[in-house]
Amino acid sequence: MEQTDLRVIRTKKLIKDAFFSLIEEQGFEAVTVKQLTERAGINRGTFYSHYVDKFELMEKCVNEIFEEAERKLIHHLPHIFGDERTDNSYHYLVPFIRFIEDNQIIMKPLLGPNGDPMFQAKLRKFMQAALFQRSPVTLFNPDKMLVPPPYLVAYLSSAHMGVIYEWLNNPSSEETAEDIARIIYTITYEGPLVAGGVNLRK
Repeated sequence: MEQTDLRVIRTKKLIKDAFFSLIEEQGFEAVTVKQLTERAGINRGTFYSHYVDKFELMEKCVNEIFEEAERKLIHHLPHIFGDERTDNSYHYLVPFIRFIEDNQIIMKPLLGPNGDPMFQAKLRKFMQAALFQRSPVTLFNPDKMLVPPPYLVAYLSSAHMGVIYEWLNNPSSEETAEDIARIIYTITYEGPLVAGGVNLRK
């Protein structure tokens, strides 16, 4: 049984690695099951024993990312954004950044220009729920917000994922996951102008 489980795990990893390398090369829409199985070195029957089609494969891969985000982020939001925040609160972001780094073969094509457009939509929906519904404390008071919540969520999700995408796609980058967590935290709290050196207190 254990040997069978290990074989299934290995096969699914081959499929996912092939899938996302093809997406990175030519975009999700152009990928075919035939290409995928040839790249993974498996037959079509093996693929269909695990997934109905490439759409189900993509959905499951994306769901895994958000499940991990749920585990690593939601309960830490008060420490990152709320009253429990300290100068070192960016450390709470590090485990999720490391997860993204460990799974960059998935994240790079999803965040890139050829990625699945549904991923960005799901990301915004996830952040909307995380910030306004599922957090252990109320982080934002809608009555005091200067902009409507959907625009705030769109800005945060695009900005944060943009930083991560730049990091993952910069082969000369020396920043660690901890550095990226600190950068995202600083830009979020200080704002892009202050983070860029603009003196707003003139």
